[in-house]
Amino acid sequence: MGEPTLTSETVTVSILDKEYRVACPKDEQAELQASARLLHERMSRIRASGSVIGLERIAVMAALNIAHELIQAKAELTRAPLEQEMLERLQEKVQSALGDIDS
Repeated sequence: MGEPTLTSETVTVSILDKEYRVACPKDEQAELQASARLLHERMSRIRASGSVIGLERIAVMAALNIAHELIQAKAELTRAPLEQEMLERLQEKVQSALGDIDS
């Protein structure tokens, strides 16, 4: 969420049975609620696995997992244009080769 502005409102989100009040611009409230649900789901799964004990550790593990997914998604977005360019060059080569065969 961005810096609180004059149009910010306080929104209450619930994560692992605890409520948190967060200042949030009106137009970002849906994203805040979705983010809180995602974090709640991830933390619940980690807590249910029994492999991590303590709310702070569970929160850190959930944050690390989400950050890792974000980095992977950004890397995929970076690779996509390069792969598209490679496919276009390959297609051009194939078209050129087919043109040579037809001549």
